[in-house]
Amino acid sequence: MDASLYKAAAEGKIEVFNNYQELDLESQKTPNHDNVLHVNLATHELAAWFSNGILSRTRSFPKLYFFILLFLWFFIIKKKSEKRSDFIGQILTKCPSLLLQTNAKGQTPLHVAAMNGHSAIVKLLIKSCAKARDGDLEKLEMGQVNAVREMLRITDQESNTALHLAVKYGDVEMVKELLEHEDPDFQYSANKNQETPLYLAAKRGDTGMLSILLEISNSTGHGGPHSRTALHAAAMAGDIAAATTIILKKNRNLIKERDEDGHTPLHYAAHLGCISVVEELLKTDVSAAYIGDRKLGMTPLLMAARQGYLGTVRKILFYCPDCCDKVDKRGLSLLHYLAFRDSPHFLFIPGGTKPEYGSFRNLRNLEGDIGFTPDKVSDFIRHEQPLTADLREKVCISMTMGYGFINIWLLNNLQYNMLTWLVWQKPIEDMLKDIAREKVAEFPVLPFHLRAVSAESLEKSRDTNLVVAALIATVAFAAAITVPGGFKGEKGLEQGTPVLIHEIAFKAFVVTNALAFIFSICALAIHFGVNDFLLSGIPFWITDITLYQTRSASNLLSHATTATAIAFSTGSYVVLKPSHGLAIASCFICPALYFCYYIEVLLAWVEMIL
Repeated sequence: MDASLYKAAAEGKIEVFNNYQELDLESQKTPNHDNVLHVNLATHELAAWFSNGILSRTRSFPKLYFFILLFLWFFIIKKKSEKRSDFIGQILTKCPSLLLQTNAKGQTPLHVAAMNGHSAIVKLLIKSCAKARDGDLEKLEMGQVNAVREMLRITDQESNTALHLAVKYGDVEMVKELLEHEDPDFQYSANKNQETPLYLAAKRGDTGMLSILLEISNSTGHGGPHSRTALHAAAMAGDIAAATTIILKKNRNLIKERDEDGHTPLHYAAHLGCISVVEELLKTDVSAAYIGDRKLGMTPLLMAARQGYLGTVRKILFYCPDCCDKVDKRGLSLLHYLAFRDSPHFLFIPGGTKPEYGSFRNLRNLEGDIGFTPDKVSDFIRHEQPLTADLREKVCISMTMGYGFINIWLLNNLQYNMLTWLVWQKPIEDMLKDIAREKVAEFPVLPFHLRAVSAESLEKSRDTNLVVAALIATVAFAAAITVPGGFKGEKGLEQGTPVLIHEIAFKAFVVTNALAFIFSICALAIHFGVNDFLLSGIPFWITDITLYQTRSASNLLSHATTATAIAFSTGSYVVLKPSHGLAIASCFICPALYFCYYIEVLLAWVEMIL
């Protein structure tokens, strides 16, 4: 293509083309076989993306972006669109045969317009093709198919029609325009990815586009890749129940359709945790909850439990509680998968069903291929890294040689922990690795996080505990020496007696301050005294003993912190008592902050469960 013509086509300057007499536009092509229309439409891709793509995506947030985009649309992009439409209209007047010319990708100008979101240009191209008669577009008439429909049915190298591309890039108005000029009984074939226009719309979860496709077209194909249907695609599109509802109204039999792996749409919705889609599918037909896949016999309930989606598990159990009886081909039950996820509702299944009643009692006794019941799996998941064999022997010798029945109890505990780990570790870890490698379509299983406590993390926790304990002990000791209100010193009165000793708030201050001091000293003693007393000569990085010490010290420091907060509140109250309002405000600041903190933790915990 001539350089001046290329620039004129890109910028939409029709006057340059008017200066050429007897110009053969059909021969003007780029190395990629793009003609003048291809060049013009492709160079305005950014404007089309902004005007159509961004505008369509902000329909979900109209209050946020509507006015800004409306201004840009009418005053900037609209003018450019009108100029482009005028240029293309005049070019088609000069050479209408450009409508059918394809580039190196097999795309006509209609394909490029649909792909780049040029709705107005699509209408113009269809209108120009409809006006064509004999002459240059005589070859468009083939049998009983008119020129417009022949243009609409042209496919590119990927077997995409203009409708495929319009659906793929989410332009509802363009899809409606293309369907109105096509035979309602014409069935669009799938592209090379085995995707029909309806499947592409379902994959996007676009309810408006799905409605138009199902209303206007009488024979829209529901098929997709890997023997999936449009309902499979809608279930994978996210938690969009409306898209699922639209497809089910047209064909409710799709709910039991299985793909190459034996997965139904309910399998995908459960695996992705789409609660509203799961509910919509179960309302239509609860029997889908009992279907297992081909490889492992996984039901939707087991898939939801494997991912740790407790809300989805509860929803499925609500509609069909007896489906919990089904196990997969490995013999793993619902409780096994909940135990793998260390679910906080392992003992009480969501929905209020207790495992000691009915079918759950039997599930707790199932061992599966791994040879362990859900209770044993839960114990393993919650267990931390134990002692190694050689270090355990040294600890046992050191403990049993001189410290009596306390060390015998600790020895038995260590023996049990070590035996538990060695027996359970490999089969359960192997099972978790196998499960983590599984996929449902392109969606992998969420990774499992085994609790493992390293020596480094324990040492950091120990150092932190020591600092906090020392700080609280220092503050509490100082507060005990310089009590609120001071001491009595007048004649006739006992020297050194606190002035406010008869006040109830002062007594509460003394007690809680003493508790804070005792708790912090005990935490220090655990880290220093117990280590030296029990484990003299044994390295610090023996994790079982150190873990117990760290947890005990952390619990004591938690109590010490609470006691310190109460001591501060009561001490402030008794000192500021003459100013009643200020005293009450100071007294309740700390409890209010604690209350807000625990409410926040409770809400986060509830959100995690739901």
